[in-house]
Amino acid sequence: MDYIIQMRGITKAFPGVLANDNITLRLKKGEIHALLGENGAGKSTLMSVLFGMYSPESGDILKNGAVIKIQNPNDANRFGIGMVHQHFKLVHNFTALENIILGVETTKRGFLQMDEARKKVVELSKRYGLSIDPDAIIEDMTVGMQQRVEILKMLYRENEILIFDEPTAVLTPNEIDELMKNMKGLAKEGKSILFITHKLNEIMAAADRCTVLRKGKSVGTVSVSDTTKEQLSEMMVGRKVELTVQKGEASTGDLVLEVSGLSLKHKEHQGKKGLTDVSFSVRAGEIVCIAGIEGNGQSELVYALTGMLPIDAGSIELMGEEVSKDSIRTRSTRGIAHIPEDRQKYGLILDYNLAHNLVLQSYFEERFQKNGFLKYDAIYEYSDGLIERFDIRSGQGSRTRARSMSGGNQQKAVAAREIDRAPKLLIAVQPTRGLDVGAIEYIHRQLIRQRDEGRAVLLVSLELDEVMNVSDRILVMFEGQLVADLDPKTTTQQELGLYMAGSKRSDAV
Repeated sequence: MDYIIQMRGITKAFPGVLANDNITLRLKKGEIHALLGENGAGKSTLMSVLFGMYSPESGDILKNGAVIKIQNPNDANRFGIGMVHQHFKLVHNFTALENIILGVETTKRGFLQMDEARKKVVELSKRYGLSIDPDAIIEDMTVGMQQRVEILKMLYRENEILIFDEPTAVLTPNEIDELMKNMKGLAKEGKSILFITHKLNEIMAAADRCTVLRKGKSVGTVSVSDTTKEQLSEMMVGRKVELTVQKGEASTGDLVLEVSGLSLKHKEHQGKKGLTDVSFSVRAGEIVCIAGIEGNGQSELVYALTGMLPIDAGSIELMGEEVSKDSIRTRSTRGIAHIPEDRQKYGLILDYNLAHNLVLQSYFEERFQKNGFLKYDAIYEYSDGLIERFDIRSGQGSRTRARSMSGGNQQKAVAAREIDRAPKLLIAVQPTRGLDVGAIEYIHRQLIRQRDEGRAVLLVSLELDEVMNVSDRILVMFEGQLVADLDPKTTTQQELGLYMAGSKRSDAV
C-alpha cells in the first residue's frame, strides 16, 4: 500500500509527561484520516511534530516512502504539509488577504504585488466554496470566516497534506456541515487530510479511517464504515461512555436572574444595536439555554450580564437586586460565575501556573491571603484538590503553566474554578467546546448537578445536541433579539434551526 505520509515510532516527551509514546500513523493519498483521543492524549503534539513545530525524541517521518527531515514549519510547507491550528495563527489587525500571503509574498523592486495574489485568492475561494472578503480585517471577522482564511492560507501555498486541529471547536452547526463538505471536496481533488477531533458524529460523517490515541499511545486504526460511535468512544476513553444526557425533571425555585428591556449598541457597527429590548428570567433549579448562530448577540448579552460591557438601557437584577452598574468583581462576589467562550482570552492568564489560575476569582478571600500576602500553601492545597476532582491533566500538577496544557484541560480548569465557587447563577458559554466525550459527559453532569442543588444555570451553546439534551428551557436569539421560548421536550432540532436562522418567529417571547 502506498502511503503519502508515514510517521513511524514517534516519541515526544515534555517535562513530566510522555506526550507521544512510540506512535505509528499512516495516511493514504486522497483520504480523510481522523485522529481521535481524549484531551491531552497527544493528538496535537503528534501533528505538531509532523508540521515541524516540535522535534521528536525518536522516530521517522516518510513522504511517499522516503524519509524526510522536518525541522520547522517552513520545511513542512516545502514538503507540501499545511496546518490549521486549534487557536488560529492570524495577525488580527491585518486583512484576510495579507494573512493568506504572509511569508510567501510576491514583490517587485521591494513593493508587494497584491493584484496577482488577490486574483489567486479569489479563484481559490470560488473553486473550494470558501468565500471571504479579502479586505476584511481579521478581528472584525467571525471565527468561521477566520477559519476559512486559515484554509485558504494552506491552499495558496499549494499544500497537498492538510492538517486540521479541532477544526469545528469554534463553528456553528451550519459552518460545521459546510466544513465537512469542503473537506470531502478537497479529498476528491487529491488532497490528503488529517483531522484531529473529539466529535464522533463528524468522524462518522466525513472520515475514511480513524486512529485512536489514549494517554500518548496508539490504541489502533479502524475503518470508519466498519465501526460505531460507541466502539470509538470506548477505544478513546477505555470505558463505556453515556452518549445521552441523564437528567430528571427540573424543580424550579426562586427567581435568580431577571433581565428587563436590555439594549446595547453594537461596538463595531455604530448605530446598529447589539441587543434590542431583551427580557427574560432564570429561576433556581433550572437550566435555561440561549441558542443561536454565532454573532447574533449572545456574546454581547453575556458581556452585559457579567459587567464586561456597559448597557445602554434596561435592568439586570440578581436575587431581586439591581446589579447593572456593579463592577465585574462585585457581580462575581454577589454570586455570578462565568465560564467564558474564549478560555484563552477571558478565562485564563496563560503564563500563570494552574494553581494561580484556579484562585483568580478568590485569591483576595481570607482563606488565601492575610494582610495582603498570599497563603501559598492554602492555594496549592486547594488547587491540588480541584485538579483531582475535575480530572485536570497537567504534566506538573498545580505548577504547570496554563499555556502548556491542552485546550480541553484548559477548559476543565476554567469550569472547575467557576463551578466550585457554588454560585447563585452560573453562566456557561460553550462549556464543552473542544472537549472529548468523557469530559463532555462530566461537564454535563456538573451542570445538571448545579441545577439539582438549586442553582440557576444560563447555558449559551451552539451545539444543537447539547441545547436539546441539557436545557430545561430554550431561548433563541436572532440579530440581538429573543425570537422564541421553547420547551426542549416538545420542539425538534429542525424547528430550532428555523428560529436560529431567523425564518420563524414566536409571539410568546
